[in-house]
Amino acid sequence: MLAELPPSPAVWCSGLRKRYRRRTAVDDVSFTVGRGEVVGLLGPNGAGKTSVIKMLLGLVRPDAGEVLLLGRPARDPRARARVGYLPELFRYQPWLTAAEVLALHVRLAGAVVPPPRRRECLAAVGLADRAADRVGGFSKGMQQRLGLAVALVADPELVVLDEPTSALDPLGRADVRDLLLSLKERGVAVLLNSHLIGEVERVCDRVVVLDKGRVAAAGTLTELLGRRELRLRLDGVDAPVQARLATAGDVTRSGDTFTVTLPADPDPTAVPDLVADLVALGVRVHAVEPGRISLEERLLDILRTGGDR
Repeated sequence: MLAELPPSPAVWCSGLRKRYRRRTAVDDVSFTVGRGEVVGLLGPNGAGKTSVIKMLLGLVRPDAGEVLLLGRPARDPRARARVGYLPELFRYQPWLTAAEVLALHVRLAGAVVPPPRRRECLAAVGLADRAADRVGGFSKGMQQRLGLAVALVADPELVVLDEPTSALDPLGRADVRDLLLSLKERGVAVLLNSHLIGEVERVCDRVVVLDKGRVAAAGTLTELLGRRELRLRLDGVDAPVQARLATAGDVTRSGDTFTVTLPADPDPTAVPDLVADLVALGVRVHAVEPGRISLEERLLDILRTGGDR
């Protein structure tokens, strides 16, 4: 019996290039999004993020490169039928109700989505009690929630979100975060373009950083953020204690605060064992604070230095 082949990635693109007159918007971009994976697309304005998304979805033809969505060419309607998309800028007919907007998009997509599923989708984005209200009376945040419902209503295998939380308040952003995590649990792949780096750091498995149309860096958060730090406030530190601290990593001291630089992926028992050994050596431990460089700091460093190029 032949071994069952693993499913193809939700997104596979290689060597994407796009020029608009004299300006190169995208230059040799390649990456993948696995099934059930949340990948963040980061970069400054003009980095080429939206152009990449449009090429992935077959909305813009690349000058060079290849794209596969769910194992099929991006321009194949059968691939796009299983993709949900929330563009950065969108408008719905103000005279339609939220329920009518969903029904219209279901018809346009040629999907079969029964009314109970549509109501469930509106409830998932916090609009269950506004289904009969006209969209013209919605706030920008409510329209953003409706856009998410449109992207999710046909139960896609891949969801592409371009700035999905740009108009949402903190509660709305938390709701979207929970929604993305639930999609991941169901095996739905998500490509997320967002300027809210804190949200990306909370939900994404991997990050692709674009700068001037090229991939400046890519990898898991652990790979991008690198080594972790452990800050300890201690009393009674002598030579044996300093020697024990040094076995955990590089140590710097400021007064009674010691900062130990740990490996990027330390043994989960390393910190508890260190604290237990310090106590056994007679040290008074006043505080233990784990930390590492933030994604925002790393992103700025990549963009200033040219990243991995």
